[in-house]
Amino acid sequence: MYNILTLNKIAACGTDKFDKSAYNVADDIANPTAIMVRSAKMHDMELGDDLLAIARAGAGTNNIPVDKCAEQGIVVFNTPGANANAVKELAICGLLMASRKIPEGIAWAQSLKGNGAEVGKMVEKGKSNFAGCEIAGKTLGVIGLGAIGGMLSNIAISLGMDVIGYDPFLSVGAALNLKPQVKVTNNIADIYASSDYISLHVPFNADTKDTINKDTIAQCKDGVRILNFARGELVNSETIVEAVNSGKVARYVVDFPCDEVLGVENIVPLPHLGASTEESEDNCAVMAANELIGYIERGAIRNSVNFPNAELQKTGDVLVCVLHKNIPALLTQITGAVADKGANIENMVNKSKKDWAYTMLDVKGDADIDAIKAIDGVVGVRAL
Repeated sequence: MYNILTLNKIAACGTDKFDKSAYNVADDIANPTAIMVRSAKMHDMELGDDLLAIARAGAGTNNIPVDKCAEQGIVVFNTPGANANAVKELAICGLLMASRKIPEGIAWAQSLKGNGAEVGKMVEKGKSNFAGCEIAGKTLGVIGLGAIGGMLSNIAISLGMDVIGYDPFLSVGAALNLKPQVKVTNNIADIYASSDYISLHVPFNADTKDTINKDTIAQCKDGVRILNFARGELVNSETIVEAVNSGKVARYVVDFPCDEVLGVENIVPLPHLGASTEESEDNCAVMAANELIGYIERGAIRNSVNFPNAELQKTGDVLVCVLHKNIPALLTQITGAVADKGANIENMVNKSKKDWAYTMLDVKGDADIDAIKAIDGVVGVRAL
C-alpha cells in the first residue's frame, strides 16, 4: 500500500485518481510514500526514508527544499500550465485595474450607503476622482513568454494593444503559439524603454530576484504601469513604493502583497488570487496525482524541477530506476553492477538535468540493487 500525504486541501478530482486498493490518501500520514502540497512550507519538515516524491499542485516550488530533496533522492514535481488560464484571466483584470481606479471606486461607492436618494447625485459628482486611461493603443511589455505570458500577449493584441515580449528561454512551441503581431526582442532593455505597461511572468530565482529595481525603473517611461502575477520577489518592494510615490510608476498591481506595499496609494494588492479558481485547482490536482502515479508505478518522470524527465517501457524482468549525480563514469559503474550479476540490459534511458541524472534500465535477469545503491553518487534506486 502506498501512502500519500496531503499537506493542503487537494481537489477531490485529483485524489480520486489514486486507486483505493493500492493507495491510502490522507492528511495525517506519518511516513508517506509521496506528498501532495500547495502552499504549505516544507523547508523545516522532516523528510522520511520512504518518501519518493513531492508533487506541488501549482507552478512555483519555493515552499519546497528542492535541493535537499535531490540529495535525498526525492523527485519534486510541479504542474506547469495547469493554472495558466486562471492567472492569465486575472492578469487581464490587472491591466484594467492598472489603468482605472476600479478598486478605489468600488470602495468609495460602498461608502455612500445610507444617503438614500442623494446617492445618484453624489456618484456623478465624485466619479471624476477615479478617472483613468484606456489600454487600446498602448504598449504592453511582457517579460516571460511561457504559458501565461504567451496567452496574455495574444489577448492584449486582441484588445488593441501593441505587445513586445522578452524571453531568453523561449521554446519553439511557445513561439509558434504567439500571434504574429507580438514583437519578440532579445534585449530586455527594449521592454523598459518602450512599454506603457509591463507584466512579469518569469519564475523566481537568484537571477530574476529584483528584476524590477532602481536601475530598471530608471529605464522606463514616466508613468509606466507594472503588473506582477508571478512572484513578489521579482520586484524590489522599497524601490516600487518610492517609484509609485514619485509618480515614475503610475500604478503597481501585485498578487503577492507584503507589508511595505500595503496602504500605498496607486498600489493595488491582491491576496494571491492568480490560481484561485475551481478549474485551476482541479487541473493542478489531477496533474499532480498523475505525475505521482506515473513515477511510483512506472518510474516515469514528467515535470520534475530537480531531476530530468524520462520514461522507459518495461519489457524484461525488472525495471531499475536510478537517481544519481551527473558525474563522469557513474553510468558505467551502474551498468557494470548489472552485468556483474549476469543480467542483460535490454533497453536503457539516461537523462541529465544540471547536477542530477536519471537512469532507467530494462533488465532481463536479476539486478544487484544493493551493488547499485553502494555506488558513490547514487541517491536512490528502485526495482519495478
